[in-house]
Order: sequence, then C-alpha cells, then structure tokens
Amino acid sequence: MAEMVKSTTSSGPRAAEASPVTRFFRATEIDTRLLGMIGALIIIWIGFHIITGGLFLTPRNLWNLSVQTTDIAVMTTGMVLIIVTRNIDLSVGSVLGLCGMIMGVTQAKILPEYIGFDSPFTWAITLLVGLTAGCLIGAFQGIIIAFLNVPSFIVTLGGLLVWRGATWLVTSGQTVAPMDQTFRIMGGGAEGSIGATWSWIVGIGACLFVIASIVGSRRQRRRFGFPRRPMWAEYFLAILSCVLILGAVWIANSYYWPINIAKKYAETNNIPWPETGLDIPYGIAVPVLIAIVVGIIMTFIATRLRFGRYVFAIGGNPEAAELAGIKTRWVTVRIFALMGILAAIAAAISTARLNAATNSQGTLDELYTIAAAVIGGTSLAGGTGTIAGAMLGALVMQSLQSGMVLAHVDTPLQSVVVGTVLVVAVWLDTVYRARAK
Repeated sequence: MAEMVKSTTSSGPRAAEASPVTRFFRATEIDTRLLGMIGALIIIWIGFHIITGGLFLTPRNLWNLSVQTTDIAVMTTGMVLIIVTRNIDLSVGSVLGLCGMIMGVTQAKILPEYIGFDSPFTWAITLLVGLTAGCLIGAFQGIIIAFLNVPSFIVTLGGLLVWRGATWLVTSGQTVAPMDQTFRIMGGGAEGSIGATWSWIVGIGACLFVIASIVGSRRQRRRFGFPRRPMWAEYFLAILSCVLILGAVWIANSYYWPINIAKKYAETNNIPWPETGLDIPYGIAVPVLIAIVVGIIMTFIATRLRFGRYVFAIGGNPEAAELAGIKTRWVTVRIFALMGILAAIAAAISTARLNAATNSQGTLDELYTIAAAVIGGTSLAGGTGTIAGAMLGALVMQSLQSGMVLAHVDTPLQSVVVGTVLVVAVWLDTVYRARAK
C-alpha cells in the first residue's frame, strides 16, 4: 500500500510536467525567460502601434529603431560580464563621450595636417585611436578596482565625473564636425547601409550559419554522448530562425531612400529619373551589422573561451574561484578593458551617426546600458547573464523610448516609465530566482 501511495504521489508532478507545452520547451530547449522577453517586446510594439495610429510598426520606424539600439546594445554585451562578476560600471556613458570626442578631434583637426581630410586611412587611424583610448581607460579603472580594492561603484562613479569633464576639456566644450566620409558609414543612413542585394546575401548567409550551427551542435552531442533534441525540434528551430532572419531583411529592404537623396544619387550616376520615382532600398544598416558581429563575438567569449568560464566562476563564488587558481584580479582588469573597447565602438557608431562629436554625447547611456542588461536577465547578485538577453533588453529599452516619442509623451514622463520598468524588471528577476530555488 505504501508503495502504491509513493508511486501515485510521485507520478502526479511528472504527469503535470509532461504536458504538451512542457514537452515542447524541453525538446526545443528554448529559454523561457528569453521567450517571455520576446512576448513583452511584441506587446510593447503592438501597443505603441495602436497608440500612435499605425506609425510604430512601419519599415521606416523599425529600421530607425534598429539603428538607434546599436550603441547601447554594443555596450550592454560588456556590461553583462561586469555585472556577472558582481561589479558595476557607471562610467560607460562618459567613456563613450570622451572616446567620441577623441576620435572627432583626431579626424577633423589632427590627421588633416598630416594626411589630408579625405585620406582613405583616416577612418582606420581614427578608429584605432578611439579603441586604444577606450581600452586604456577601462584597464586603468580595472587596475584600481582589482589591485587597490576600491569598490567598482566608487571607481566608476568617479570615472563618470572625470571622463565627462575630460570630454569638455579636449575642446573646451566645442562641437567637432564634420566627420570623415568613410567613417560616417558606421553611423547608418543612406551611405551607411548595404542595399537590398547584399542584405539578402547576408540574410541567406546567416541562415546557412544557423543551420550549420545546429548540425554541428548535434554532432558534438552525439560525439560526447550528450542527449540530443528530437529531429522535429531541430527542423523547427532551423525554420523559425530562418523565417525571423529573412523577415528582418525584408523589413530592412522595404524602407526606401528619401526622394531628394535618390534624385541626387541618380544624377551622380547618370540614371534617368522615372515618372514613378526611383525606389532604392536602404537594406541592413552597417551599425546593425557591427552590433550583431559584436554580439556573436561576445557570446563566443562568454560561452566558449576559458576567459568566459572564469568570469562566470568569479561571479558564482569569488573565493572558490581564487582558490581554484583563477587570477581573479587580472580577469577583472581584462573585463573593464574590454568594456572600454566596447564603449569606444559605441562611440564610433554614435559619432558617425551624428556626424559630430559633442560634449553631451553618451549622457545617461550608463543607466540605459545597465537597465538593458538587467532587463535581459543579468542578475545583480552575479553569476548569471546572457549576451543575447542583454541585447534584447537594449531593444526593449529603445522600443519604449521610440514609442513614447512617437506618442508625444513628455520627457519627464519618459524617465518615469523607464525607471519603473527597470525596478519591475529587477523585482521579476528576484521572484524568478526565488521560485527557481
């Protein structure tokens, strides 16, 4: 009788767990938290589309939304690793501003004296100078945190003030413009997009990459004797991924150049102007491609390299990681140096998009970067976080801002909404982890 009772009580939860929805998620191994964020994003998009009278879910707005998200998305990939190790970086917005000003002065005032303004090497030298500056600033802060044992909150809070002041001192608060023509490609726009043909080529290449990754993962699991997903789940994930990728390409190609820019292009290339006009698709923006490449590289670093494993080990238990032989101090220095490089990349995108380096560039970006990482599932307690989730969190943040602008919401109220979303996201993260235990 006891055995019958034991069998009945133990099979109850198993029967409940074996529902079709549960079996589906187990088979496909889809992250339910990430899926929940996608659901929230869809609700936000549909809600703003209704509120704005059909202005939000248009190719034009979605294309602009993707470009506007890139600088925060790039920086939040590094913020994930910093928060995972139980640190914080409040200076990324100021570092972005300083690196942007350094790159602006380099290409607009320094290099023209030596190689001319239109030199084909201007953009490369400028970018190298900016990345070096960002790396040195990040490493400097990391050394203070790791070897002088000053809390990261205090160091980067000081950095927020110091680097913002340094940005002003570089040009005494003056705006530097214009930027090099090739450098401006990183900012998007008509010149900073790859067009319809190359967008389809990139999209098809991405689909092939996804399929190859799924096949490679399945072979690796079989090689090491790990459980494999059912074949139907593999096909489902491959088809779903390809549909999303090609759908994004189709939306990017559905947004056309303005008439004035198209006419100028036609005159320059001796193209006769038809009566119906000339529809030239923007295609995928270059800054979006940069953000995607950064996301892939950072995901590889976080999940495939020894450095990434060290980062999560330190976040899970710093004392145990140090006893295991991990050089935790140097890992911390490298994390902040990497964050500085990512801030410099974001500065290049922002400066190129504005076609100018300004004193206020990057203001409050540190808050949006941290918020994007937290909304994306990175735990402030350390040890947990994903690059994909953080980049999706950046898209959620920018969607809220873009939607409120289109809905003509006052700026103070926008801040209220963003702050509320951040608090709710942290609360939901706390509830989720409490239930997981």
